[in-house]
Amino acid sequence: MSVAVVGEAIWVLGIVAWYIIRYPFERRAKRVPVVSKRRTVSEAVGLAAALAGLAVVPGFYVATGIPKAADYSSYPWAVAIGAILICAAMWVFRRTHKQLGRNWSITLEIRQKHELICAGPYAFVRHPMYTSFLLMGLAQAFLLSNWVAGLAGVVGFAVLFFLRVDKEERMMLEVFGPQYRAYMDKTKRIIPYLY
Repeated sequence: MSVAVVGEAIWVLGIVAWYIIRYPFERRAKRVPVVSKRRTVSEAVGLAAALAGLAVVPGFYVATGIPKAADYSSYPWAVAIGAILICAAMWVFRRTHKQLGRNWSITLEIRQKHELICAGPYAFVRHPMYTSFLLMGLAQAFLLSNWVAGLAGVVGFAVLFFLRVDKEERMMLEVFGPQYRAYMDKTKRIIPYLY
């Protein structure tokens, strides 16, 4: 088995883990009434970009090998880094879902009895879900030795993040006011102590 195939297999396992982690939270969240929806066209574009970059484009590449012209040599050290990053991404992803519990939503929504979560991964960053997506995108770049498929995850993450994070923070400020402002003063957005 080649190093490139090992990288692709680890990426596939990461996507399977992502789905297994998310599915039960998505089912439970549907039972909690939504009191405020902030769905916009830019949010739909961001979610579509993230889905395309983190799943569709790399999935198509893994299944077909297209675009072959963008392939480059795969190295064991790169696959090892990718494996560590995908494990870290899944750990943050799981912890974030568990901490959010009934507050979780795929879109910008406020649920009935919504609470401001400041514990677990939220004690370090305000948006650990985005942290997990960034880690997934970086892992993908190391695991898939193809310029298009490998970098698609980072691009998809960036589009989602920059189209959505300001809106999300404005929504939280509207709902939680000074409590969220104080939380913002104590934490960074997605990278502990840096950004």
